[in-house]
Amino acid sequence: MSKTKNYIDGANMFYTQKKLGWSFDWKKIKNLIETEKEVLDWRYYVGVKKDDEGMRKYLKYLNAIGFNTFTKSLKKIKISDGEAKYIYKANFDVEIAADILLDKSKIDEIIIFSGDSDFQYLVGKLKDTGLKVIVYSSRKTISWELKLEASEVVYFKDIKENIRRQ
Repeated sequence: MSKTKNYIDGANMFYTQKKLGWSFDWKKIKNLIETEKEVLDWRYYVGVKKDDEGMRKYLKYLNAIGFNTFTKSLKKIKISDGEAKYIYKANFDVEIAADILLDKSKIDEIIIFSGDSDFQYLVGKLKDTGLKVIVYSSRKTISWELKLEASEVVYFKDIKENIRRQ
């Protein structure tokens, strides 16, 4: 059985679920993957707004089912010169990449939950060292660069019946 660690880009998964129009049951995803692999760690990275009670409860749930959660404050970024339009952002790509690089000698394969093209270079380098890199994403949100670089891509729609939250 392959030893693996899972790295979840929380913001990317949030937008993926919005685009798909249905929500993931992380407990079902965990059970599905753990029937095939020896999972050493589940790591969920996400930005949080101050005093976001809903996110606090969600992270508590993830911790309860065995996920390690990593958070940082969302930054408020002005996106328009004229009127006051803002977005909130907390990019975890560097943290995810650093953690993967620190862990790679202890595992046989890596699972990344993201469709972000920023991971293309990392995935290519990991494959060069002999690691298998599986990407979980949706056809609607995966970048073509990441899709081409990954050892394998699992599309959420293909496993929907096994992972959908009721």
